[in-house]
Amino acid sequence: MIDRAAALAAIRARVQNDNLVKHMLATEAIMRGLARRLGQDEATWGLVGLLHDIDVEATGGDMTRHSREGAALAREMGATAEMAAAILRHNETHGHGRETLLDQALFCADPLTGLITAAALVRPDKRLAGVEAQSVLKRFKEKRFAAGASREQIALCSVLGLDLEEFVALGLAAMQGIGGDLGL
Repeated sequence: MIDRAAALAAIRARVQNDNLVKHMLATEAIMRGLARRLGQDEATWGLVGLLHDIDVEATGGDMTRHSREGAALAREMGATAEMAAAILRHNETHGHGRETLLDQALFCADPLTGLITAAALVRPDKRLAGVEAQSVLKRFKEKRFAAGASREQIALCSVLGLDLEEFVALGLAAMQGIGGDLGL
């Protein structure tokens, strides 16, 4: 299986947009936190989060290609079939249902990073350290705040056995743990 250093090197070689790299790092952190909470393999779940958008720039935002190419690339790099499937299934455009806990976790974690990042960026210090889960939950109810962060996807955390408050708190803590890497 691919190791994290090789995955990160592949991302840095293929992704120029620093904010996209930070999104993938944030997704990795949340996925690791979810793996710990749900008794799953942290390294595997973290790599899925890290690699899930490796093809966004190469596909030029073409959602009919995005995640197909990323899943294939992940397989070439040594990801397991389950990991590649989760990467493929996080994009609903392809019509693949989410079949595993890993699939569902990535689907929910992906938009949560945007909501939490936006909550940090509206603070005067623009840092995650002072963000509280309750403020993120309050912003969750504001549809125009971080409008690109699908509330429907985030709310599916219930399939993971987590209520929204616990999921947001877990995601926030995970991202706060790497705040320096995220520039937040």
